Amino acid sequence: MQKKVFQLLVDNTSGVLSRISGLFSRRGYNIESITAGVTADPRFTRITIVTSGDDEVLEQIEKQVGKLVDVRDIKELKPDESVYRELVLIKVKAAASERQNVISVADIFRAKIIDVAPESLIIELTGNQSKIDAFISLLDGYEILELARTGIAGLGRGIENVTML
Repeated sequence: MQKKVFQLLVDNTSGVLSRISGLFSRRGYNIESITAGVTADPRFTRITIVTSGDDEVLEQIEKQVGKLVDVRDIKELKPDESVYRELVLIKVKAAASERQNVISVADIFRAKIIDVAPESLIIELTGNQSKIDAFISLLDGYEILELARTGIAGLGRGIENVTML
């Protein structure tokens, strides 16, 4: 099993995300993360999908998604030719006596404290998946009350593979 990141450029129409995720569901393909947002041109949405499978399954995913009516472009974002980022929000239980220790760990990772309550902190961190996983593992001694991850967003490096529609 291997992981691939696909970037789709699709028409910005209602139901497009449902049609794409429905294809995965019908075929029994796994979606590890999916992010979507409008592009600089409001007619189009950029969707980043992280999926896994063997070579044959991943090839079928790329072909079948590419055949969908709303899909204008699909490309694989290879790790060495792309930049990936993910956002995580983590609510950590921290009494006043523990707060400075949590803030010190956050500072090492260049995370931001975005909310402070009497017994908790909310931390925002952006980075690649391994950075986020490492940060979460360092919080092991603290109680994580809530955690929200956005999934990967990514772009290819340089201007060679920019799709202009």
